[in-house]
Amino acid sequence: MLDVRQIRSEPDVVRAGLARRGADPGVVTELVELDEQVRHLTARRDALRAEVRSISNQVGALFREQRSEEAAALQEESRNLGLEEKELDAAIEGTSGQLRDLLLRIPNLPSPDAPDGLTEHDNVEVKVVGFDPDSYAAHQKVPHWEIGEQLGILDVERAVKMSGSMFVMYRGLGAALVRALCQLALDRNSDLYEEVRPPTLVRTETMVATGHLPKFSEEAYHSERDDLWAVPTAEVPLTSLGRDEIMSAESLPMRFMAHTSCFRREAGSAGKDTRGLLRVHEFDKVEILAYAAPEMSSDLHAEILGRAEAIIADLGLAYRVLDLCAGDLGGSSARTFDIEVYAPGVERFLEVSSVSWFSDYQARRANMRYRPEGGKGTETLHTLNGSALAVPRVWAALVETYRRPDGKVDIPEILQPYMRGHSVIG
Repeated sequence: MLDVRQIRSEPDVVRAGLARRGADPGVVTELVELDEQVRHLTARRDALRAEVRSISNQVGALFREQRSEEAAALQEESRNLGLEEKELDAAIEGTSGQLRDLLLRIPNLPSPDAPDGLTEHDNVEVKVVGFDPDSYAAHQKVPHWEIGEQLGILDVERAVKMSGSMFVMYRGLGAALVRALCQLALDRNSDLYEEVRPPTLVRTETMVATGHLPKFSEEAYHSERDDLWAVPTAEVPLTSLGRDEIMSAESLPMRFMAHTSCFRREAGSAGKDTRGLLRVHEFDKVEILAYAAPEMSSDLHAEILGRAEAIIADLGLAYRVLDLCAGDLGGSSARTFDIEVYAPGVERFLEVSSVSWFSDYQARRANMRYRPEGGKGTETLHTLNGSALAVPRVWAALVETYRRPDGKVDIPEILQPYMRGHSVIG
């Protein structure tokens, strides 16, 4: 969440940042008013507490002097002040709750380096690698769902029978390809990133910490009986590894990676292309994530982007990198680069990785701090993350790009060690 001290001291800066995102800057006025109410009520309550303590001391002195009637009168006054204090406590709790709820729903401020713009059409193309639209032959311009059905490696029909629409099932070497992609991503990042296998179901506060709640509750799967949420990405549990903790400056940066299934209801996908693997409710992904001191963030952002990009490049897929404009950023992000691969069978670029710097927005929600070296007190961490590899769309682009004229699919050399000796799917 945003720092209420910044809202208090720099309201115009916050308004300008929200306006860049296309969010309502008028909410800042409401935040300032609620903050002033909380501080006013708190000051009044604290003054009452001091007065009650003073009266208590006077009562004790009066009883010692055997002036019981005066002591009793002061005790009555103290009781009345105590009742007023309880009323103020309730008012503070209610107003603070309103303030926190509003803060939890307000997006992060975009980085000054994020391009201006309000929609995906304003995103800036940083680079395009390996893409030549005229280089794809007719046998590659077949959608992956047709290829998968022909080769028996993608079974959408039976997955829908078992689980409903927008679920898929990989079979045979198609399933092996899923595992191979995830293992490749883990192996490529194991030099610096600690592997973690977190729980797949998490508590509400774990989802709140990353900004997935309360705003995106309609997109998540929720078990009401246990009040647990299926993770939409490993970013959620990895961020909460350090929730409510204080790290030492010497331990930073801290790097983690995790392979999990991810679950998204895609509630807002009506009217969008949901065929094949373009948009699914469950998928496998390897996430890489870092905790950092603020001055480390820029280098780590570049590091995570470079690692995600290198895997796509080594798979031999055409891709591009986009610098997302302020209005297209995710709610928690201050700066994001997207990697999109080209899938010739569907004739479009598909987003496969978002690499984001969240500044202190998530860490403030999660109460994650660090103690600066040689400094006093603590400061809020910065968090960053990216998809080292998200399976479905990479899988789709691979089988389309590597399809041969005879209908078989070549397996990229980098994946063959994970494919039980197979070099071709056919």
